[in-house]
Amino acid sequence: MNPFSYSPGSQFASAPGRQHWTEAAAALRAQGEGYVLVTVLTVKGSAPRDAGTKMLVCADRIVNTIGGGQLEYDAIQTARNLLLQGRDQQHLEDYPLGPKLGQCCGGRVHLLYECFAPSAVEIALFGAGHVGQALMSILSQLPVRLRWIDSRAEAFPPLHSSTMPSSVQSIVSDDPEAEIAQLNPGAYVIVMTHNHPLDYAIAEAALKRNDTAYVGVIGSNTKAARFRMRLQYWGFPAEVIEHMRCPLGLSSVPGKQPMEVAVSVAAEVIGLYQQRAALGIQPDLNAKPIVEMPGMETPGAEQAIAQHGSTEEP
Repeated sequence: MNPFSYSPGSQFASAPGRQHWTEAAAALRAQGEGYVLVTVLTVKGSAPRDAGTKMLVCADRIVNTIGGGQLEYDAIQTARNLLLQGRDQQHLEDYPLGPKLGQCCGGRVHLLYECFAPSAVEIALFGAGHVGQALMSILSQLPVRLRWIDSRAEAFPPLHSSTMPSSVQSIVSDDPEAEIAQLNPGAYVIVMTHNHPLDYAIAEAALKRNDTAYVGVIGSNTKAARFRMRLQYWGFPAEVIEHMRCPLGLSSVPGKQPMEVAVSVAAEVIGLYQQRAALGIQPDLNAKPIVEMPGMETPGAEQAIAQHGSTEEP
């Protein structure tokens, strides 16, 4: 269970002994996640909590409480709307509790919302093999949000170990390609699993989203040609197929050792997100598609593989 999760029955508050909002904020900053700090700034008359009370709100969880009821519900919705705007900002709102919210305590509260936007760069790394672990050790030191995904729990380093930074969100999933749907527009997708058909399924799902900043797949030129053939067969436009980098990494940084490959891939991703930032291109909820694909429907990866054979290398 997430250490700062909550249940609706507890009025969205952390249970005794769970994380304080300061600890949660530090953990979220380390992971590049956005959050809003809600502070009861002033109180007049009767109110659920005193001035100075704080509550932290992020996309899927709440830490601490400003008293529950309609005031807290409204504050959570306001905070999450601010997060969707994707920028640092402050917002002050006046709540006459009776007239505005129908709360019987009848006082008046001013809430201060301090929004700390998430890191603009989100990276999904699929695969926890030797190269994946080497690449994680580099990416985890960058100002990015890193999601590390594999179907094998034993492939990950132990939680809280020296080789598993707190800034990395490790995800064990029986259906890794389904994690593509959880990414924000403009995400960077790096595919290097232990299974070539799974690599294809993930790459297909990422390209079908049509809003990623980068899709890179580990493999040889032969593997790349097979993947492109299948994508072309299923009707993906040439511009979208060309968006897939396979082999991935910089050709100017050769080498086959895990760390050599990791450095090459990291250099490519860093160069791309720095170039996009210099051009003023930032991922957001209105990210433009790679190419307009009205009405394009593609069957699943399993069907593609079944009709064309395995994607395993000879």
